[in-house]
Amino acid sequence: MQARPSQAREKLLTSALSVIRAKGFSATSVDELCANAGVTKGAFFHHFASKEALGVAAADYWSEFTGALFASAPYHDLADPLDRVLAYIDFRHQLLAGELPDYTCLVGTMVQETYLTAPAIRDACHASIEGHALTLAPDIQAAMDARGMRDTGWTAESLALHTQVVLQGAFILAKADDSVAVAVDSIGHLKRYVMLLFSKPEEKTA
Repeated sequence: MQARPSQAREKLLTSALSVIRAKGFSATSVDELCANAGVTKGAFFHHFASKEALGVAAADYWSEFTGALFASAPYHDLADPLDRVLAYIDFRHQLLAGELPDYTCLVGTMVQETYLTAPAIRDACHASIEGHALTLAPDIQAAMDARGMRDTGWTAESLALHTQVVLQGAFILAKADDSVAVAVDSIGHLKRYVMLLFSKPEEKTA
């Protein structure tokens, strides 16, 4: 039974999330996406003018999917904003489960391949990565304010973006080493770094 038109688009986007994370954008063909989704090639081009258009839509779909996941995560329930930031990092550690394609980032994968050749995909990936990063900025700023941290030389936004630099780099190293261990270590270092940033001077030298 073929998918109804209303279902075919979502099936293709779901297929893109799994296949592209496993093989990369360039190595993923329209035929493969259709076969994995169980829809016809005609259905693909009914919803997407090109593979690049599918890439842009997949980045947006990824943002919606991950946005819902993180919005409902338990770290939001903690009273202290720094505890929320640290618990966010712990949550990222918890997500390192399954095979590499299960926990690596779709938009991080796509932007490495398309930043020069497909500006529309690059921009959609940037919006996804930066948009997610900046959801941390209010908690970081609240933690800075609660501790009277001013003239630090860095901002809540820059630290929020730095968390994504570490995470995306961790995913790349995990792929290079074919092992989750390096990603686990990197996230552990990220947590220690944030704790040091917010520790009192006497705690740093203890």
